[in-house]
Amino acid sequence: MLFDGDCALCHHSVRFVLRHERSTVLRFLSLQGARERGVLEALELPETLDSMVLIEENRVSVESEAALRLSRYLKAPLSWLAPLAALPDVLHRPLYRWIARNRLRWFGAPSCELPDPEQAARFLD
Repeated sequence: MLFDGDCALCHHSVRFVLRHERSTVLRFLSLQGARERGVLEALELPETLDSMVLIEENRVSVESEAALRLSRYLKAPLSWLAPLAALPDVLHRPLYRWIARNRLRWFGAPSCELPDPEQAARFLD
């Protein structure tokens, strides 16, 4: 899962996933680290991307599709949101983009929270 490392909402989202995931299969990389490592280029994603990205085997999802597909990895009842990813983007992407446009104004920059040692190994930067 790629996330915006400069966004408090994104940091809280990662913490939320860590608390509610069914198993510890997910790995996390900030978009800033992904740019440094060339991950975005390798995935043919724009360097200016500031959206959630979920990479599953050979599938790359962004924005609301990534968020909804991510719910498959969470405990019920959160996992029940996963089928919504099959809906046309026009039904869920506008809400995601509205939140994304306002997230820095509403939530600001993240505070420097360090993950516990067990979780730290799951962060790729």
